[in-house]
Amino acid sequence: MNILVAEPLSPAGLAILEKNTDWNIIVSSPKEYEAHLSDADALVVRSAVKVTKEVLAKAPKLKAIGRAGVGVDNVDLNAATEAGVIVMNTPGGNSISVAEHTLALMLAMARFVPQATESTKSGKWEKKKFIGNELREKTLGLIGLGTIGRGVVQRANAFEMKILAHDPFVNPESVAAMNVTLVSLDDLLAQSDFISLHTALTPETRCMINAAAIQKMKPGVRIVNCARGELIDYTALLEGLESGKVGGAALDVFEKEPTTGEESFLKFPNVIATPHIAASTEEAQEIVGVRIAQQLSDYLRDGVAINAVNMPQLSPAEYKSVEPYMVLAQRLGEFAAHIAEGNMVAIRITYHGRVADNTQLIRNAGVVGALRRSGERVNVVNAMQIAAARGISVSEQHHVRQGRIDAIHLEIETSGGRTRVGGTVVMDKPRLLRVDGIPVEVPLAGDLIYMRNLDVPGVIGHVGNVLGANKINIANFSLGREEREPSAGKPVQAVAVVETDGVASEAAMEQLRSNPAVIIARTVSLGK
Repeated sequence: MNILVAEPLSPAGLAILEKNTDWNIIVSSPKEYEAHLSDADALVVRSAVKVTKEVLAKAPKLKAIGRAGVGVDNVDLNAATEAGVIVMNTPGGNSISVAEHTLALMLAMARFVPQATESTKSGKWEKKKFIGNELREKTLGLIGLGTIGRGVVQRANAFEMKILAHDPFVNPESVAAMNVTLVSLDDLLAQSDFISLHTALTPETRCMINAAAIQKMKPGVRIVNCARGELIDYTALLEGLESGKVGGAALDVFEKEPTTGEESFLKFPNVIATPHIAASTEEAQEIVGVRIAQQLSDYLRDGVAINAVNMPQLSPAEYKSVEPYMVLAQRLGEFAAHIAEGNMVAIRITYHGRVADNTQLIRNAGVVGALRRSGERVNVVNAMQIAAARGISVSEQHHVRQGRIDAIHLEIETSGGRTRVGGTVVMDKPRLLRVDGIPVEVPLAGDLIYMRNLDVPGVIGHVGNVLGANKINIANFSLGREEREPSAGKPVQAVAVVETDGVASEAAMEQLRSNPAVIIARTVSLGK
């Protein structure tokens, strides 16, 4: 078996691979590794090598790709899955390094370390100029409470900071002993002296630190970003620095890397910048090298896949039979997560009819949908592991009854209540049937608007007028209402799911919400 190591791997990692005496370990480089692809059974990469569809086509024997690190943006996961190649990474291997770098940047900002160093080396002695601040009793706001965020909490506690966090995909009970308070994003922005980003890049988080967010922050707030550069709107950051609203920024990641040094925001003396080195420590490189070598050995020897980030291999017949219900479960999970309120605590899935025969992958797909907006790269292989790490319980029920339609019901319990959705498969396509017990019927695909409102006259007309005025075409409109009689002080509620040709703008959604009968109005974008 040929193991191709395309980028530098720690000696300890190589030693683990070399223990397999019948393996041929080929140590190469990003410039030369392609010459060995035709014989490679496994490929080890870091971040420099781009494993594209073209690269995979040159490696017909390839069974596994090991990424020594967390991010797999340099691997075409769809192409790897199509080629039957499992992809594994090493999440958490560099989390301590990133957490420590976050604290290092916070301290450097609070005590003007780079500025004072430059001043002193130039022959000045400006003690009064560099009067800093203690971290003690300052409020630290963490956006994202995954492995790295939790590492920052542990270290910030030693500095006696008050710690707030925003992460709707964390069970509050799982962080109760961490001396951290879960709050809404608006509350975090308004109360924090330091704000540190630890969330992945998703459509919802892209440019989340924008002009509107900065306007909600304390005057003089200091911002740290060791996550993804695209989380920040740099025009808004520049304006915040110019106005003094932002008292400082410490950045390890940028929208465009490498930076040129000519970016306007880098000109400010209260901006600290490092070249994406938060994870670059000798210890982290050693850990991820050892872990990926052991994971590859376990998989190639025993078939045990740890930290796989793409779908497991299935036979064509198996996949064909289970895929429609996997898609249904995932879409139900996504839909429910979009409309649920509060921090997620539990996911419950109930199967009716023949779909109940074999549900492991279907269950995992439902969890994938529910957690997709968490920012983590969730798939059917790692969904249960990620749910457990976030303190979210997952349970199943099976009801096989004659004469009932094959269907799936998925419930998300949060700190704010329970959201229940149900659906079925029609001609191999997922279809929504119920929301919180209210019957509706609409394809679970494309761009949708979900509304809950009081069942009073004028609401449907209001929806049509608003969408028409905003030039949003309605492709499908499904209505349903509670199956009960209205009582005094408790009118019947109704649900509407509107399929639109394109995503409704936030301005249009605000207009929908302006009707006093509308309780909730949200966009939900699903795959085709």
